[in-house]
Amino acid sequence: MTSRTPAISTDITNLFATRNTHAVEVAILQPADPFLDMAGEDLRRRIFLTESETGQTLCLRPEFTIPVCLDHISSQAGTPRRYSYLGEVFRQRREGGNEFFQAGIEDLGDRDTAGADARSVADAHALLSLVLPGQALAITLGDQTIFEAVLAALGLPRGWRMRLARAFGSAPMLEAALADLANPPRNSQLSGPVAALVLDGDLDGLSAHIASGMEEAGLSASAGRAPSDIARRLIEKAELRSVRLSSEAFSALKDFLAIDVPLDGATQALESFATGAGLSLDVALEKFAARAKAIETYGLPADKIRYDAAFGRPLDYYTGLVFEIAADNGDWPLVGGGRYDRLLTLLGAKTPIPGVGFSVWLDRIEALRETAP
Repeated sequence: MTSRTPAISTDITNLFATRNTHAVEVAILQPADPFLDMAGEDLRRRIFLTESETGQTLCLRPEFTIPVCLDHISSQAGTPRRYSYLGEVFRQRREGGNEFFQAGIEDLGDRDTAGADARSVADAHALLSLVLPGQALAITLGDQTIFEAVLAALGLPRGWRMRLARAFGSAPMLEAALADLANPPRNSQLSGPVAALVLDGDLDGLSAHIASGMEEAGLSASAGRAPSDIARRLIEKAELRSVRLSSEAFSALKDFLAIDVPLDGATQALESFATGAGLSLDVALEKFAARAKAIETYGLPADKIRYDAAFGRPLDYYTGLVFEIAADNGDWPLVGGGRYDRLLTLLGAKTPIPGVGFSVWLDRIEALRETAP
């Protein structure tokens, strides 16, 4: 390891201690499958993979949320419980080094969703305010739940809802999905056996066929998408080609994604959109409004918090709130976080455990500190 512990580490760990968190350390070498299955395509292609002597696919820790959740499950600790961490992560990046430090808090088991969401945003803002005194910060919020509620209310079939939900957080993927929704592409040419299995919707048979082909080509099923994932997406694509959204519904979806307003006006903007489009979003809107009110109680700068309906984060496990905090007019986020209520069950928890958390890029903070007047 070539990176050094940031000078601000002590200040951050001291702050975590005042926030009722349990400091946790997790192994640098992690099982790769949870990340390959749940972390999202953008992170999957940046992971450093290796293999154990027994053939298990491993990876260098690319983030902390999944390892902290796995550690919580294995320790059988009670909830609610708040974990804090500070350590290195390893992933290929377009900018900066491939080894860098992150810190953050994972808040598990609190059934007060609105309160826990608001606390996560406030904790992240407090951390940045501590290590970047005087720096103006901009907070951007999105909501996976609201987005999926709009898709359901518009009557999109399940396949389209899943594709758009996966694209949420990636502007190019979302743009491509919307283009296909407006003008469904023609059927692509598939080989005879694959075409027949896709046409029949035979997920098990298609998965086995793909796995056999990968094995013959010497490709590891753990090196990228699983055969079942590839098969599912092929079948989904075939189903999606038969769907064309009405011009009214497509226009409503575009209008929704264009909503970008200060948080204190976001509930009203969403209510106006729902009324104008004739959509029922009552349950999702109630939860959104409760969170907005909870955030207000922390006294964060209201003029620096925006709700962007098209904003998401490129990790597949988010289920509700997503957020980033950046230096005002900054190019890169300093904090990223969100809610992941399904993640712990997918990782093996016997009962559902709600969760929300955030991570902070310490190298980006240090770079800002070095250029501060």
